[in-house]
Amino acid sequence: MSRYVFDSSAVQAPERFSALETCYDPVSRLRLAQTGVGAGWHCLEVGGGGGSLGAWLADVVGPTGQVLLTDLVPQAEGPLSERPNLTVARHDIVNDVLPDDAFDLVHARLVLLHLPQRRAVLDRLVSALKPGGWLVLEEFDCGWIPVLSAPDPGAARLFDKVHTHLMRLLTEAGADPLWGRRVYGAMFQAGLTELAATTYAEAWPGGSPGIHLHRVNTEQVEDRLLAGGITFGELGDFWSLLKNPAFAVNSYPLVTVCGRQPR
Repeated sequence: MSRYVFDSSAVQAPERFSALETCYDPVSRLRLAQTGVGAGWHCLEVGGGGGSLGAWLADVVGPTGQVLLTDLVPQAEGPLSERPNLTVARHDIVNDVLPDDAFDLVHARLVLLHLPQRRAVLDRLVSALKPGGWLVLEEFDCGWIPVLSAPDPGAARLFDKVHTHLMRLLTEAGADPLWGRRVYGAMFQAGLTELAATTYAEAWPGGSPGIHLHRVNTEQVEDRLLAGGITFGELGDFWSLLKNPAFAVNSYPLVTVCGRQPR
């Protein structure tokens, strides 16, 4: 089974899902709507997380459509259990079977970034598309998150230090923190056409829902950060900084790439 640094079964997972949904769901819904998704479409939502986008897709495709939401640790409560056209399945996108020529739309947000086998998984997602079907991948480019405002120079250095250590943990686990800037080229190489890409970013001031993502991510890997050279005092100061309205950092840029399977 594929392993993630940020395990979806961890106690921090619901807060991570909430932060991502608050900040990025409006962007994702807009990009997905641009594919023309509508009544009767069959859709695959890979790594569905908290399920907000899967539920939205189920409403969009209506009773004549179908949505399959997969995850290593699927959430089976709330809106996911209320829609008869939405199926939630435990599935490892690296190792488990995926049907060919089955979907009008395949979407994954912040999944392939974490997978050492991301190129092979991309090929599998392309194979799952019907002729004329759309693949929409949304990935972070973690290489450009400048500090926009800081109460003092030391605060900016502290943020950069902790974040650099976090990115090292991701890289050691096989993730590619710069995958966002590589997705367009990878989808072109996979044979998709009508490619289009957009990038979304915003300011995350201290205390905002977005910057809370840095809190829950670092809480989840606290032991590994401490083992890697971050002191307990530095981590406490980092968490306090994330609540300070005088501090602001650029959000992770979300790169969305859409491509179509040739007919």
